[in-house]
Amino acid sequence: MKINKLNWLLPIILVIFLLGLVVNPVQLLNHNVPPIESLTVEQTILNENNITLKIRAAGSQPMEISQVQVDGAYWQFSQQPEGNIKRLAMVTLDIPYPWVNGETHHLKFITNTGLTFDHTIDVAVATPKWSFSTLLIYTWIGLYVGLVPVVLGMLSYPYLNTLGKSGLGFILSLTIGLLGFLLVDTFQEGLELGNKMASAFQAQGLVWFGSAIAFLTLLTISRRKGKPPEGKALSAYLATGIGLHNFGEGLAVGTAFALGN
Repeated sequence: MKINKLNWLLPIILVIFLLGLVVNPVQLLNHNVPPIESLTVEQTILNENNITLKIRAAGSQPMEISQVQVDGAYWQFSQQPEGNIKRLAMVTLDIPYPWVNGETHHLKFITNTGLTFDHTIDVAVATPKWSFSTLLIYTWIGLYVGLVPVVLGMLSYPYLNTLGKSGLGFILSLTIGLLGFLLVDTFQEGLELGNKMASAFQAQGLVWFGSAIAFLTLLTISRRKGKPPEGKALSAYLATGIGLHNFGEGLAVGTAFALGN
């Protein structure tokens, strides 16, 4: 069957046209659309008598922070770099404030247009600094999270063999239920964290996209021979899944440290 060149050329032209609409739709609507201001606090660092914040602007145009309130009082602050914050750019705010360990502190940022943005430090704790002792602590956390559960499971294997088919089925059903709960809880936490990120990054969509890619990757590996894995192949498949799970936990621990949480 002979294919006309227009049959494949027209879809390409249409895709390019639609991409142009997505990249800059404002030009098609109105040049007089009012600017949208948005601020997102991405990192909080608490040092002695000082609060440092990493703030990103996610609005449609550059914006400027004119005033800062801490616990209802206006407070001095310094910004690096100074001046307007460009779209998706990040600045550092240093606020010399005597925060109280274990207390909650409420901050409010006021822009030059009068808009306000709130940020709450739920529990004020000094941000850990990098040191050899800190490295040992996080190494222990990594071993505890990634290695100890696996070892406990292997040590329990001889006991599981004594339960019989019905007992083993109950244990597996209980495990599947726990994994289902963790799946729902993980998605909920991920979407909540994504909602706190700058809206321009579409972090909630990335949660779904990353999860779908991980699932499809594991599914492709397991079905690469056209049928479900068995024997050693099944063991390798499960080990891959556990490895990815532990890798994700390690990223969560490292990210919490980097964000001062």
